[in-house]
Amino acid sequence: MRLSLYSIFIVFLLFSSCKQENNVTAAQKTKDLIHYVNPFIGTGGHGHTYPGASMPFGMMQLSPDTRLDGWDGCSGYHYSDKYIYGFSHTHLSGTGVSDYGDVLLMPTNEVEFNNGANGEKGYRAAFSHDNEIAEAGYYKVHLDSTNIEVELSVSKRSGIHKYTFPKDAKQVVVLDLVHRDEVLDSKINTYSNTEIGGHRHSKAWATNQKLFFNMSFSRPFKNMTLLNDKNEGKTVKAAFEFDASENQTLEIKVGISAVDEIGAKKNLDQEIANKTFEEIKLEAQETWEKQLEKIVIESTNEDYKTNFYTSVYHTMLAPNLYQDVDGRYRGMDLKIHETQDFDYYTVFSLWDTYRATHPLYTIIEQDRTNDFINTFLAKYDEGGIMPIWDLAGNYTGCMIGYHAVPVIADAYLKVIQNYDIEKAFTAMKHSAMQDKLGLKSYKEFGFIPVEAESESVSKTLEYAYDDWTIAKMAQALGKDADYKSYIERAQYYKNVFDPESQFMRGRFRNTWFAPFDPYEVNFNYTEANAWQYSFYVPQDITGFINLLGGKKILEKNLDNLFVAKDETSGRHQVDITGLIGQYAHGNEPSHHMAYLYNFVNKPHKTQEKVRQILTELYTNTPDGISGNEDCGQMSAWYVFSSLGFYPVTPGSNTYIIGSPLFEKATIQLENNRQFHITANNLSDTNIYIKSASLNGKPLEQSYISHQDIINGGHLVFEMSNSPSNWGTKDSEVPSTEIKEHLITPAPFIAKGDVAFKGKTEVVLENADASAAIFYSLNGKEFEDYEKPFSISEDASLRVYSEKNAIKSAVLETNFYKIDPNISLKLETEYANQYNGGGKNALIDGVYGAADFRTGTWQGYFDTDLIATVDLGSEKEISSVSVNFLQDQRSWIFFPTEIQCLGSKDGNHFTTLGTYSFEKPMPSEEVKIQQVSFKETQSNYRYIQLIAKKLGKLPEWHLGYEDGGSSWLFVDEITIK
Repeated sequence: MRLSLYSIFIVFLLFSSCKQENNVTAAQKTKDLIHYVNPFIGTGGHGHTYPGASMPFGMMQLSPDTRLDGWDGCSGYHYSDKYIYGFSHTHLSGTGVSDYGDVLLMPTNEVEFNNGANGEKGYRAAFSHDNEIAEAGYYKVHLDSTNIEVELSVSKRSGIHKYTFPKDAKQVVVLDLVHRDEVLDSKINTYSNTEIGGHRHSKAWATNQKLFFNMSFSRPFKNMTLLNDKNEGKTVKAAFEFDASENQTLEIKVGISAVDEIGAKKNLDQEIANKTFEEIKLEAQETWEKQLEKIVIESTNEDYKTNFYTSVYHTMLAPNLYQDVDGRYRGMDLKIHETQDFDYYTVFSLWDTYRATHPLYTIIEQDRTNDFINTFLAKYDEGGIMPIWDLAGNYTGCMIGYHAVPVIADAYLKVIQNYDIEKAFTAMKHSAMQDKLGLKSYKEFGFIPVEAESESVSKTLEYAYDDWTIAKMAQALGKDADYKSYIERAQYYKNVFDPESQFMRGRFRNTWFAPFDPYEVNFNYTEANAWQYSFYVPQDITGFINLLGGKKILEKNLDNLFVAKDETSGRHQVDITGLIGQYAHGNEPSHHMAYLYNFVNKPHKTQEKVRQILTELYTNTPDGISGNEDCGQMSAWYVFSSLGFYPVTPGSNTYIIGSPLFEKATIQLENNRQFHITANNLSDTNIYIKSASLNGKPLEQSYISHQDIINGGHLVFEMSNSPSNWGTKDSEVPSTEIKEHLITPAPFIAKGDVAFKGKTEVVLENADASAAIFYSLNGKEFEDYEKPFSISEDASLRVYSEKNAIKSAVLETNFYKIDPNISLKLETEYANQYNGGGKNALIDGVYGAADFRTGTWQGYFDTDLIATVDLGSEKEISSVSVNFLQDQRSWIFFPTEIQCLGSKDGNHFTTLGTYSFEKPMPSEEVKIQQVSFKETQSNYRYIQLIAKKLGKLPEWHLGYEDGGSSWLFVDEITIK
């Protein structure tokens, strides 16, 4: 058969391309990659990781427990601790809330059920890091108090303990089912002197967790002692004694299941059975080696290599398999389900991991990504909605957004589609169409008002991004109506942008929450302040730039971000760490910010900041992570950024280029292709990209596509010690932009007091200065807003904007006129983040609701309330009332006592009544209590209320050990 010249040319190109790719030498490892994994990284500081043995994405995390409670004990282990309480089988990696630590075993040399945490004799043992080893899939420690050596290893759903006792010493193993969180029920079943089983039903972050276990001993126990002779209930502990003359070594094999004991035994029998400890360890470490080989790097810096492979390791500790070998699992309805079609998982820290961890999985874990999405859809079927943060079959109600949505959209748009696509899209829209968590207001107004929902700014911004991913998937599916609806919602970020301050701010009664301090951590933001959320518009960076007034403004604002003072005001937020100015790398809302310089034609600034973060905020030490590791997100940032690029906008299929940290890297793809990255002339000072090429062709743009990676190929950077012009032209910079179905932002009250005396002047503005504004007072016809107007009586103001025949939502604000003769004097200072509306908040006619975060309460931290109302003249007083809030979970307590006093001259006060509150008892119920004082036939001009603080928290409160003090929340003094 004859070939045309065109066909010959195509064959030649293909041959040349293959030859070129084949000529690329893949990055080579010089020794097993597991040697570069240091599980102690993150166990100090606030990293909240654990050092014990686990399998990639496995169900069991077999690790030592050194801490029973407290924020830095979330994983059960902290590097600063000196005692080990035992070794439990489930742990969380890098979370900000505690749970797990189920089924604790502790070898010791006598029967003792007290753990020793109270300072008295107990089974806990002192240890030294000098005698502690942690590797991928393996952990070893010497217990100094008892001279016992402990080794741990695991399979997916089962694990093995190996204890070596001192010669001739008594051999006892304590099984503690009370350890860590609240026990609802537990039981130990004894099947023989070498096999036991049981369950633990507990309540913590997951309020209804069920775990079953099956346990086999390598030697028969000769005695079994139960605490209080009870093998079931809430306080079950057992001690097993073994014959010391038989052997110094004891092995214990444990299988776990969320389904039942039969499942736990099946898991153990299929995964471990008669295998030796060394065989299990070898299998675990070979599995980890294969996982780590998905990315091979070359570097002369051993610490950098350790940081990298530990980061890869951390990205694979969660989500966790939550399914038995027979396919059964406990679903979000807490019922038993079964599937052979996919693996079912739990522990989805989606607010963190949708940003970089799941995008990393779309490159190196595509098959598992399909399983994750099938898991989301199963949870949707079982629980009625896709998870936000699910744990052990429980919806935790933690964090914000509906970030299962971008995980699905990002995967779908990258052609990872082994699931029911129509069902997935229906589930995505279902998450977005709820009325809870501020979504009712968001859908109605285009933003969430401060008074309607806590964390309103952050929720508005993150919902808008999530909606953009729905729009992108709708567009790809040809669903035009859905695309229009959600691409409009994706622009709702415009409604919380304040053009004067250029920050994203809370809208309180359609004014801006004030007084405003961008450094202040308050209830308008999620674990952040205005600095740390005002750059979060990844879906429409061009639109955001236009709002700001151009690229130079965004560049200036980014510069200011990184040089701002590195401290915050307002509420203490332990998550805000790793500060470079107000860039907070220790918390996720900041993670994309350094890459925004690429969008304003200044990639060299991205390169500087990324290299600084990589080398200063990640270290090969226990305190080597600048914040909570967060189930892989902190580590995924490192993995991406050290390779040289980052997914600023998951769903765009684009990765923004930063500054590579390694001379060479090779990504082994699941399609059997390889993507190679080479950085020539790289050094500690040569951090700038001079030029780049992709597959032998010049790469002028400062970004690459997902398909560039998946196709396989070779990305080459030429590095230098000074900035270059690479990637600086408008045609070379990345962009995300919403170009159609543009919305008109809603107008806001730029000036005017909602609660006022005399009269107030009202000024209306819009984030889009070219949009027309219309207003209506007290139900009258709408008219054009042309200039400020005054309100002198109680009034209802309605406003909307219009541009290009597109109207915004209509917003209504009620204005309240305060009696001009009445004034309020506060002799104690309220916290600005809980100002309730300002200095007149206690007499403005607006009452606080049950959620203190909505901004209607005035909060006082560790101080009394002393408030004096001046009525302007003597008046007959019939009653005085005031409201207080209690929400013990948020450290808000009723006062201990409140006094009501009256005065004619403001100097001499008469007691009108005293009310004493009951001693606080533990309660999770939010309560509002009104205290009233009755007074007849008496005239006073001044009414004074003194509310005495509780002060230091009660001993039973979680914050007591940290020396915490209480808040006092008050609202609306009513005098009749």
